Amino acid sequence: MGIKLTFVQADGVEKTFEDVPTGQSLMEVGRFNNVEGILGDCGGSCACATCHVYVSAPWRAVVGEPDDIETSTLDMATDVLPGQSRLCCQIQLRDELDGLQVTVAPSF
Repeated sequence: MGIKLTFVQADGVEKTFEDVPTGQSLMEVGRFNNVEGILGDCGGSCACATCHVYVSAPWRAVVGEPDDIETSTLDMATDVLPGQSRLCCQIQLRDELDGLQVTVAPSF
């Protein structure tokens, strides 16, 4: 049994996915399910910031902070919100993230 995830697209449309297998990145789920704004142009190598999301308040501590490489890559993104912005290619899905909600950041 997998976990439940919700993406809120920039247009306000919510896309919820249930029974998502852990062990993959949040970006992979978004791309596979055609979530608008999750491009992942670099394929998940933390080099492009085209999978920028905002982590909702209740989930920030569970998701954790970006590392130095991710922080540097976020410098290329627009509309970065300190404490909320993450690259979803760097969020590896695990059981503790069951119910996670993120909002897709506006595109470049």
